[in-house]
Amino acid sequence: MAKGHKDKIAVITGGASGIGQAFAKRLAEDGVHVAIVDVQDAGATVKMVEAAGRKAAAIKCDVSEPQAVTVMANEVRRQFGHPDIVVNCCGIFPQKNFVDMTFDDWRKVMATNLDSAFLVSSAFAPGMIEKKWGRIVSMSSSTVGSVVTGFAHYVASKAGIVGFTRALATDLAPHGITVNAIAPGLTKSPGAMSRAPRAGFATMDDEFMSVAQQYQAIKRIELPEDLVGAVSFLTSDDAAFMTGQTLSVDGGRVRL
Repeated sequence: MAKGHKDKIAVITGGASGIGQAFAKRLAEDGVHVAIVDVQDAGATVKMVEAAGRKAAAIKCDVSEPQAVTVMANEVRRQFGHPDIVVNCCGIFPQKNFVDMTFDDWRKVMATNLDSAFLVSSAFAPGMIEKKWGRIVSMSSSTVGSVVTGFAHYVASKAGIVGFTRALATDLAPHGITVNAIAPGLTKSPGAMSRAPRAGFATMDDEFMSVAQQYQAIKRIELPEDLVGAVSFLTSDDAAFMTGQTLSVDGGRVRL
């Protein structure tokens, strides 16, 4: 177990299912209390956190909306106090040819994947500054370094996470706060499964995943559980001297 987690408070966006849910479960097992923020029902994640003996709360919020984030942040502080850890995990990845992409399509992805990281991080950074300790982890993607089509908006948003992480790390380092990112490969999650038919495959378990695996050194399906060690490390005292970095956890797909 990584050091420095016990009785810390984490906010995890997109924590109702998939990668965010796996993060919540692991951090709870590490000793962290967790506020799960999602537009979906996060009751199942709350049960996982509570089963680990930690306090949990599900707070519904569209984190792409500034006013909604303000309300959410106030509720988190009311129930838990100032959080020590923020994990920006919410995201969408619709596939659409660039020539068919509208500005509304572009803005929706940017708002959900990138604007939300700014809004949530800025909502809780002052409390971390007050404590002189904090961890911010955001989700990028292996697609930033891959050849993919139909994802101009998505790849741009995830490249933006890398830039945001690097810049914010410099701004917050004097206050004892580290800022890092994780870049997963194609991960078997509810979000990915819902996209498979639109990409021309029947399910996430057939050709769709088989094709993705061929671009990895480790040729098996990536699961949310493959990412939990990275978030545990990056939010711990063990990673106190690591900031501004993007950690690829993608089975060896992208080499940096």
